[in-house]
Amino acid sequence: MKSKHPVYRILIALAFLSLLIFGITHFFIPSLAGGSYLIVFFVLLAFGLQGYEKLKSFSYTVWIFAAVTVSMYFPEYFQRAGNFEFKSMIVPLLQIIMFGMGSQMSLADFKGVISMPKAVFIGLFAQYSIMPFIGLGIATQFGFPPEIAAGVVLVGVSPSGLASNVMSFIARANLALAVTLAAMGTLLAPIFTPALMKLLAGQFIAVNFWSMMLDTINMIILPIVAGLIFNLFAYGGKKQKEVILQLAAYFGIIIIRIIILYTTSEITAGKTAIVLLTNVFWFMLLPAVAGNVLKAIAKGNYAWLSNFLSFLSMAGIAVIITIITAAGRDSLLDVGLLLVAACLLHNLAGYFLGYSMSRLMGMKEKDCRTVAFEVGMQNGGLASGLALQMGKVATVGLAPAIFGPLMNITGSILATWWRGRPVDEPAETL
Repeated sequence: MKSKHPVYRILIALAFLSLLIFGITHFFIPSLAGGSYLIVFFVLLAFGLQGYEKLKSFSYTVWIFAAVTVSMYFPEYFQRAGNFEFKSMIVPLLQIIMFGMGSQMSLADFKGVISMPKAVFIGLFAQYSIMPFIGLGIATQFGFPPEIAAGVVLVGVSPSGLASNVMSFIARANLALAVTLAAMGTLLAPIFTPALMKLLAGQFIAVNFWSMMLDTINMIILPIVAGLIFNLFAYGGKKQKEVILQLAAYFGIIIIRIIILYTTSEITAGKTAIVLLTNVFWFMLLPAVAGNVLKAIAKGNYAWLSNFLSFLSMAGIAVIITIITAAGRDSLLDVGLLLVAACLLHNLAGYFLGYSMSRLMGMKEKDCRTVAFEVGMQNGGLASGLALQMGKVATVGLAPAIFGPLMNITGSILATWWRGRPVDEPAETL
């Protein structure tokens, strides 16, 4: 396998030289500075992989490892700056990522519910049955401390992440089904995630169903609504009646959140009205204005926006993982390797059982591959955000932080392997 340019081979060589120096310093001259060579190894490797067509997709994952390594050796730089705690950035970053997801979606992405109801039902059932109960089994059998165990379960009860769609595309699986499952799984998360968390992880930590439901709506549903509204106005082409109906539906989602907030929290009617107006401004009015402005500026050229939002999402996930790793460094040193093994087992079991269940239900090969990715790859960002809202990001948040990089590695390998074994069906387009 040759690279495009000799410089990439030099970068790879320097990367492994740094790894060698790290190994020598780690075993013979232990010091904190020795970790710098490991960081340099990951950074150089990430750049070097860009020169190899079949390996460049792993570059992002290597960057994640670089970020995690930095936060493990120098956690003090990623915990706070003065009185500002970096963990307060997790929820806003997750909302930005979810907005980016919504801005690239439209109601057409949900048409799979009608066109292939059996596949969607089986996929959603697999998502919210396989991973939650595997997570509970692993958390129990590995004997983790209660809050670490709850984090493993939290990964399992979360919906699938954005990366699963990318893997389905690479593997030439059913991309339309992947998009529909990701969208529907995310929309169902405010109900299933807190319900399953309370049912399965209630033995480890206290879980407030209504509080977690509101947090889930706030972190993923409202930003996705904002993204859909942005999409509605930025890309245009919709009839006025359709626009009005969609806006009414999105406003209804905000109203449902406000009703739940008012009936389950100690909040006055006046405060509730302020929250309503604030939500309408941030998640409806502002996206509509931004969409119209972009439409006037872009003049049909939206390719740059998609690339920018993809980069923003990847950077946001990297920052979230770095902050969580720094916050939970001490706990991670205690259970690190065991938790990595648990997360890897959780992830691989999700692929295997998701695929196997689909085959047993008589689904097509492309659909089986899609369900495997949707089951095995979870939304670690949401799980991290929920851990933060619970005030346990340094413990409950560790499993999501580890699961994310691992699933990208295994998902890339599986997708590439399946891509070399195409089925006799037309490939999807992204």
